[in-house]
Amino acid sequence: MLNKDRWLLPEGIQEVLSPHALTIEAQRRSLLDLYQTWGYDLVEPPMIDFLDSLLTGTGHDLQLMTFTLTDQISGKLLGVRADMTPQIARIDAHHIKTEQPTRFCYIGQVLKTRLEGFSQSRSPLQVGIELYGHSAPDSDIEVLLLMSETLKTVGLDNFHIDLGHVGIFRSMAKQAGLTAPQEELLFDTLQRKAVTDLSLYLNTLDMSDLQKQEFMSLVDLNGDISIIDKARQILSGDEVQAELDNLESIAKGLLARLPHQTLYFDLSELRGYNYHTGVVFAAYLPGHGQEIAKGGRYDGIGETFGRSRAATGFSTDLRHLTSLLSAQVSTQDDGLNEQNQEAIFAPAVIDTKLMSLVNQLRQQGKRVISELADSNSDAHALACTHKLSNDSGEWQIVTLS
Repeated sequence: MLNKDRWLLPEGIQEVLSPHALTIEAQRRSLLDLYQTWGYDLVEPPMIDFLDSLLTGTGHDLQLMTFTLTDQISGKLLGVRADMTPQIARIDAHHIKTEQPTRFCYIGQVLKTRLEGFSQSRSPLQVGIELYGHSAPDSDIEVLLLMSETLKTVGLDNFHIDLGHVGIFRSMAKQAGLTAPQEELLFDTLQRKAVTDLSLYLNTLDMSDLQKQEFMSLVDLNGDISIIDKARQILSGDEVQAELDNLESIAKGLLARLPHQTLYFDLSELRGYNYHTGVVFAAYLPGHGQEIAKGGRYDGIGETFGRSRAATGFSTDLRHLTSLLSAQVSTQDDGLNEQNQEAIFAPAVIDTKLMSLVNQLRQQGKRVISELADSNSDAHALACTHKLSNDSGEWQIVTLS
């Protein structure tokens, strides 16, 4: 008996049809060209890797997101990549011999066991860049600039960027002498911005009243760049002040290059806390609760592979970006211009001149659909806008009525 549900896909798994698939491919080419002009080299990590390699550095947070299987050759556990960042770290640690900064770009499908972030897809088309071997603000600024250029290249330009810095919280926790479990629980409470719970938990910890007040203040330290000066007045400690200086240098460096970019600061926003070591950031569109791109600094990620280097980068889901773009243009038009819609119907006639003209048109990038003999093909049904017609022995392009 025929299973009527065989056409269904697993939750969070999508198939992409034209014209959206063509749009994604065009955007992919444009982004790779963009990254090339900035000096980023394309790498292609494998879809399946040893689980240990996928769960290093940032990968420890990915354990629950990674599909696993047993390798029938080695007997070891394999994983289907849920994020390419650990693999890029291995490439830098194992294959790159220079001490100079190295730049990588990548694009490929990843697979997640559950829905998370961006488009709420379990099979996003992850695109991103990584910059290794430089720890000063300039590399973070470059990554932020390229994230902005990525979104603009796709066609999105009314986004704002949120900035935070996990180093500030880490330094505060260090100054307060928190144990790892205490720091983790405090971090979780702060992320939920549960002010009452945060106050109650802080009162159970052995720290000064001033330190408790400083942790509480993080919830309200959000807004424009003036928040950094406000934080300087509230938060104490040389390390904390140094992290605030770092955040300010990155923000001012970005604004010097993109003076009209809207920035928002939130010192309690610590996304990726378990692996990020410095600035963290994300891009948002008005009316969309989920970030459309995100990144930050994660120094030392390659240590497991034998080479610990400074690192910063960002990633996004190209399919999701093109979906957002399609949603924007659909309010204005159908998102396709006349040239993209044009298709020429070629009749099933064996004629040298006809075949020569068809080849010439295709070489010019025209879309030509050949009629198949005995198929009862209809030019209109094939979405053709023109057809090739024979006029006194010469083939010409004629507009379909």
